[in-house]
Amino acid sequence: MSYTLQIKPGPQYYDYSIGAIDTVPDLLKEYHAKRVLILHGTISWEKAKKFYEKTISNPEFEFEFEQYHGECSYNEAKRISSIIKEKNIDFVIGVGGGKMCDLTLLSTSYTSTPYGVTPTLSSNCAPWAALSVMYKDNGMAEGQSAHQKHNAAFLITDPKLVIDSPERYFVAGIADTIVKWYESDLVTSQNEIKNYPLIQMGRYAAHICKETILKNAEQAIEDMRNREVTEAFYTVSEIVIVISGLVGGLAGKYARNTAAHTVHDALSAVLPGLHSYLHGEKVGYGTFYQLALENKYDEIDRLLPFYKKLGLPKSLTEMGVYPFSESDMKRIVELMNSKEKIHLLPLEINEEILEKTYVELEDYLKDKIN
Repeated sequence: MSYTLQIKPGPQYYDYSIGAIDTVPDLLKEYHAKRVLILHGTISWEKAKKFYEKTISNPEFEFEFEQYHGECSYNEAKRISSIIKEKNIDFVIGVGGGKMCDLTLLSTSYTSTPYGVTPTLSSNCAPWAALSVMYKDNGMAEGQSAHQKHNAAFLITDPKLVIDSPERYFVAGIADTIVKWYESDLVTSQNEIKNYPLIQMGRYAAHICKETILKNAEQAIEDMRNREVTEAFYTVSEIVIVISGLVGGLAGKYARNTAAHTVHDALSAVLPGLHSYLHGEKVGYGTFYQLALENKYDEIDRLLPFYKKLGLPKSLTEMGVYPFSESDMKRIVELMNSKEKIHLLPLEINEEILEKTYVELEDYLKDKIN
């Protein structure tokens, strides 16, 4: 393996604390911002608006508000970038979930406009990572991500805002984070690259993701139900938003994603029946697929009780989309095999092996779940 590494570690400034959003005007001043666009969702902005009262009432800035159309699509990014140009916006703040953060990044990349994000959920590492997971306007996945060479000027949010979000998104974020270890383990342990300092740091971040979540996730979820910002909730939510993003932010493509996210991309692009499932829920299944591809069924057995306690979907059969039709299976494995990231694994991988893994995994899970 040839070693090439381009690093986009994360936002230039980060603050996740009670009252942190009140400091946004200070950051805007550093960027000499005057005309600011707040890009937001619906429910997310209803909850976040009270945290932004001090900022939007500041007379030093002119604020424009734009509600996005629900997807991080190329068309939506072009629409937002047109608004940025037409209204002479010199700073954009994205307030919302993962798709909102991804859309803010992509839209501003078209206009070279600095931006910040305030995630209202702890559901993935989108606020941290310098890439956008792309969807079509109808919600189906594009099966690809858009990569940029810059990142946010700031990531600022408040645990009191994040805790007031749906539990299901938090659980999905936990699933999307624990996978960081499983996707990076084989790749970063290869002799050719394992001793490089940034690889070691990314690998350690991935290890923190797995160990902290297995230890603290159940308590964090219980605390979220009680709307108590405890150490467990703060720690796990920060792991989801930040440390999971640092895995790829430090070790680049070698620790960003491999088989599990390839499964997500392919299934989401081919199967409309999965549209109702969250990103992290689909990636959670991808973790099992990754382990099956590596023939680590004992680790699947270890994770199954954890999945059951958290209420995560455990198989494609359970999600109602398996068995695949012959044509769907062909499209899925062709798309997976075309992705560079799955071939980072030091394994023999081809369409036949990818198809066989689905069949064997679903058969295995059927016996374990029932």
